[in-house]
Amino acid sequence: MRILLVGDTASLPAELTEFIADLGEDWQPLTATDGHAAMTAVATQGVDAVIVCPQLPDLNATTLLGQIRTLRPETIRIALVDAQHGNRPPPARLIGVAHRFLPLPLAPEVLLEALTSLEELREVLDSPRLRDAIGRIEKLPSPPHLYLSLTQALEHDDDADSADVAKLVAADPAIAAKVLQLSNSAFFSQGRTIADLRTAVTRLGLATLRDLVLASEVFSAPTLSGAERNSLQQRALMASRLAARLLPDSSAELGATAALLADIGLLLPGVRNERSEPEPADDDRPGHAEAGAYLLGLWGLPMPIIEAVAFHLQPQRANTRSFWVTGAVHVALALVNGDPVDEEYLQRAGVLNKLPQWREHANSLMGLVPSEA
Repeated sequence: MRILLVGDTASLPAELTEFIADLGEDWQPLTATDGHAAMTAVATQGVDAVIVCPQLPDLNATTLLGQIRTLRPETIRIALVDAQHGNRPPPARLIGVAHRFLPLPLAPEVLLEALTSLEELREVLDSPRLRDAIGRIEKLPSPPHLYLSLTQALEHDDDADSADVAKLVAADPAIAAKVLQLSNSAFFSQGRTIADLRTAVTRLGLATLRDLVLASEVFSAPTLSGAERNSLQQRALMASRLAARLLPDSSAELGATAALLADIGLLLPGVRNERSEPEPADDDRPGHAEAGAYLLGLWGLPMPIIEAVAFHLQPQRANTRSFWVTGAVHVALALVNGDPVDEEYLQRAGVLNKLPQWREHANSLMGLVPSEA
C-alpha cells in the first residue's frame, strides 16, 4: 500500500516515514510538504491512502482532500486533528471529505493500528468498484464521534462512573436529548420515567447507552424523513438487542453493535437495497451491505463488526464457520424484518435447533412482551 503523508516535519516527523518503511515491503511511504506536491504525487503515482495535516502552506486540509476525492475517489482519506480540540468533532466541511480522523501528535502505535485496519478492510472487501463508488460520494454520513469518544473513555478507564459518562453525552445537547427520548420510550423504560442522563446511564447500563448514542448519531442523516429515520432506528435497536441474546456474554456487545449498524449502507446514495432489489446484470451499484461495511471500515470499527455487516445477508461467506457475530446478525435482522433465515447455514453451524427459541425472543421484543426464556 502506498501511504502519502502530507505536512511539515513538525507534525509528521521523519520517524513516522521510517516507521512505515520498517513495516515491510508491502508498505511504501511517500511524503509531501504542501498541497501542490501532494496532488502531483496522487496524479502521477496514485496512492492507497493519504494522511493530511490540518495546516498546509498552500491549501487547507478540506480543499486538498476534496481535490483528491475528485481525482482519485478510491483513495482512503485521513485527516489529522489537533488533540487539543478534545471531544469536539472536526469542522463539518472536513467531515464531508475525510473518511477517518487521527489525533495530533500522531503516535506510531496509533498510525500502526489505522494502517493495519485498512489492510484488513481491503482483504475482506477487495473491490475496486466498491472503493470507487464510496469514494465518489460527496456527503458521507459523519463518523459517530461521540460514540467513539465514549468507547475510548471506557476502554481506558474501567472505573468510569455514570457521572463521567453522562458528562460526555451532555457535551452534545442534540444527542443527549435524543438519548433521553429513546430511553423513555416503551422499548427501554419499562414504564419508569428517566429524567436525566446520569439516571439513563445507571438504569440502561453502559452497553445499551452506547447503542443509543450510536443509533442517535448514525440515524440522524438529513436524507431520511422523520418516519423513515424512526422506523430504521427502531428496527436496528430491536435487532441489536436480539443479536446480543444469541451470543455468549463475551461477544454480545460486538453482536449488538454490528446488528445496530447492519443497514447503515441504506443511508448512502447510489447503493442498491439488497433486500428489495435483486442484482441485475447491468447494475453496477454496490449492494448496501458491503457498502455499509466498507464505510465502517473507513471509520475504524472492529473487523468482526465489519464482516458481520458485509455478510449478514449471506452468512456462508463469512470467514468464521462457527456461529458467531455474522450469524447472530443474520438471524436477528431476518427475524426483525420478517425475512427468511438461512436454515442451511444454521444447520452447518450446528445451531438450527435453537431457531424456534430465537423466534420466541424476537416475537417478545417486537411485541414488547417479557420473555420467559
